[in-house]
Formats: sequence, structure tokens, C-alpha cells
Amino acid sequence: MDCKKALVEVDGDMDLAIDYLREKGIAKAAKKSDRIATEGMTSVVSNDKHAIVLEINAETDFVAKNDKFIQLVQDISNQLLTVRPTDLDAALKTEMPNGQVLQDYINEAIQTIGEKISLRRFEIKEKVADHAFGEYIHMGGRIGVLVVLEGTTDDAVAKDVAMHVAAINPKYISRADVSQDEIDHERKILTEQALNEGKPANIVEKMVEGRLTKYLSEISLEDQPFVKNPDVTVGQFVKEKGATIKSFVRFEVGEGLEKKEDNFVEEVMNQVKK
Repeated sequence: MDCKKALVEVDGDMDLAIDYLREKGIAKAAKKSDRIATEGMTSVVSNDKHAIVLEINAETDFVAKNDKFIQLVQDISNQLLTVRPTDLDAALKTEMPNGQVLQDYINEAIQTIGEKISLRRFEIKEKVADHAFGEYIHMGGRIGVLVVLEGTTDDAVAKDVAMHVAAINPKYISRADVSQDEIDHERKILTEQALNEGKPANIVEKMVEGRLTKYLSEISLEDQPFVKNPDVTVGQFVKEKGATIKSFVRFEVGEGLEKKEDNFVEEVMNQVKK
């Protein structure tokens, strides 16, 4: 009923409804609005010069754990790492080692496996002399992370940071990367929260700034307590190694996509029929 009321208040706008719920103290975190939607798998592979992280989707978890699907993901990962296309359209037009265009290769797999399969997204990073790659796959491919550190060639250090990114899911490297629009938006939400809590107007501003500082530290990788040693931040850990965080990519299967709600029994029967 709270959700229904929020939607009515903002004429059905989902994002504004989330803000409304947060302002009233009903919803604690906007991140809950992102649901893990489709099935599939992420992959991270690299060579001496480049690394790639990608996501490939299927319709069901059955297929995502299928050996043929896993091999498909490996083949596509290696292909894109080799040719390094500029975007998704270019990727689907690349030629596989067997002479097939990648889209045709995927279409053939669809016919064999019996489900829609799609290459959703990928990012490629380049390694230069003083860079390190951190690669991490979590939950059998549900989450894939690629981190690039500058100032070190120790991939083990970069992998530790990648594990942290997988676990904590930061949005930015540092608070300096947060746009002013996002800061202003969050400040507005926090102000409404404080006012709705009945706080005196003369202390609302200080309270809001304190909460805003906490929010920025929670979404900024450098400011987060390091999962392997919470006594230091990730930024401090990396600095101790003589490095800085150049970039990171975190893909979680299906994030931001609307999930089709299937009846579990029907899903099993569909797999049996296939």
C-alpha cells in the first residue's frame, strides 16, 4: 500500500516514487529498485595487453549452467579479446575462427540449446607498462569484475580490489567522480528525510551534510573499508602498494533488466520438452 500511494502521488513515475518513499523513511535504499532480471553469465579474460569483461544472457538458470552455454561464453570472450571491437554491433559482425560471423554463431547455439541467447554488453581495458589487471568472477559467473591499477604490476593486488568491488558494489572510484546533479539530488532527499523526522530546522543542515558525507563514502570505492581489512580503506590499501585505481567495471547478470516471472513447474517441464 505504501508503494501504491507513492506511485499515485507522483503520477506513476517509478524513480520519483522511490524518492518519495525514501523521503518518508519508508524505503532505505534506492538500490533495491534494481532487480536481478535475466539469467546468464559474466566472463573476464585477459592477455598481456588487454582484458575484457562481458555479459551473455539466456532465459533460464538451467541453460546458464549448461556446458554448451559455458563453452559459448568462453569462445565469445576469447574472440572479442582478440579482435577488440569498438561496440556491440561491431562485435556481432566479427568473424569467428571457424569463419562464422559471431551473430550467426550465437544463432546456431540458440537452435541447439533451445533458448534465446544474447551478448548484452562488454568492456575492454588496455594494460600499459605500470598497470595491473584484477580479474574476479563470483558465484559461478553471476558477477564479473575487472579492475585496472596504475603504478603497480602486481595483479594479485588488483585482484584483491576486484574481490572488494564484487562484494560491496561501489558506484565510483572517488567522491570527486560523483556529479553535482547526483549530490544535489541526494541532498534534497536527505533534507526531506530530516524534516519528516521532525528535526529542528537549525540542525537540519548540519545533519544533512553529515549524512551526505556518509553517503558519498559508501558509494566511492576509495573511501570504503577494505573487505579483507576493514581497518583501512581501499584507497589506503592501494596507496600502501604504491598504486592508484585507474578504473573498474562490475557486471552483475541481469541487473537493470525486468525479469520474466515464470512458473517453476512450467519452467522444468519446458526444459524436459526441449
